[in-house]
Amino acid sequence: MTTAHVPGEGILIGRGLVPGHTHPRILTVRAGAVFDITAKGAATVRDIAEMADPAAHVRAAPGTSIGSVEALLENSRATAPDPRLPRLLSPIDLQAVKAAGVTFVASLLERVIEEGARGDRSKAEALRAEVTALIGSDLSKIEPGSPKAMELKATLIAKGIWSQYLEVGIGPDAEIFTKAQPMSSVGYGADVGLHPISQWNNPEPEIALVISSRGVIVGATLANDVNLRDVEGRSALLLGKAKDNNASAAVGPFVRLVDGDFGLADVERAELTLRITGEDGFVLDGASNMAMISRKPAALAAAAIGPHHQYPDGLILMLGTMFAPTLDRDGPGKGFTHKMGDVVEISTPALGMLMNRVRLSTECSPWTYGTSHLMRDLAAADLL
Repeated sequence: MTTAHVPGEGILIGRGLVPGHTHPRILTVRAGAVFDITAKGAATVRDIAEMADPAAHVRAAPGTSIGSVEALLENSRATAPDPRLPRLLSPIDLQAVKAAGVTFVASLLERVIEEGARGDRSKAEALRAEVTALIGSDLSKIEPGSPKAMELKATLIAKGIWSQYLEVGIGPDAEIFTKAQPMSSVGYGADVGLHPISQWNNPEPEIALVISSRGVIVGATLANDVNLRDVEGRSALLLGKAKDNNASAAVGPFVRLVDGDFGLADVERAELTLRITGEDGFVLDGASNMAMISRKPAALAAAAIGPHHQYPDGLILMLGTMFAPTLDRDGPGKGFTHKMGDVVEISTPALGMLMNRVRLSTECSPWTYGTSHLMRDLAAADLL
């Protein structure tokens, strides 16, 4: 993959561990160098996202150089990062971590297949052919919640193939769920985790919006909404177990802030590429084109935050993916699932590249540094 790990333009904000400091530091990139811009009143990404013009603050903030982007990335993606050198963390902190599901036709069909297979990947291929024959390409032309969508819903119910995933795919209401807790997401180069019970799983390459408590979209970043297909396929009520496990949400490498050169229109026309490289020599390439999303990003943001639901510390919202891996890995008809040690690279030029390695959640570094720890450390450093 040729996309730079960090975009060469734009106003970027992130977080990292910097030697000499007990708490995460706020970072930005200027002309290939990384600067620590942590300051009193602006010691969290949340605080900066709440400002009237986050990009203007980051652009003008005084900072201390901590080295080159290349050195920071190299240490961050090392299997054993050097604690004497800076490394990246997830670029968000106090924000809620939310996700939108079933926002692309391709992933919608795969969810219907998962449900029909009851989590058994050996049944997926036959079901895929059956469901596609019944539905065809109708869904790609349907605006969710429209009269045409409701007409199709009635037709599908009459055919006996209605699904809860079709409901959120073409019905009036978007699926918005909690992906992870604040402070629990992992960043560039970190291990991402799979629950040990899963035998059928995949990455989900997505763009995530960074949204302030006022509902303003202030930036965007890359995300991997790690997914357990067999668990969710058994029952949608197991969504929490399928989606929210240790190290199961990766975000980064930086948030690109909205300014005169980058905004929601750039998100809407972005194309994400994905590569999975296994220790067994397996390589899978995929893509997710935001122009094919069924529900517009602004509509998804409005479904997540508004008079019906407030987020005092803001939120990030993963927008979903059209990537649905079907390439056989272990034999004909067995489809794709992760193996330990897989390297997942998600990229788009405007946001850079997010790279992570796959492990079991039980073998990833445990989540031990939460909001209370951050607040105590910032108070001790007189940064609140």
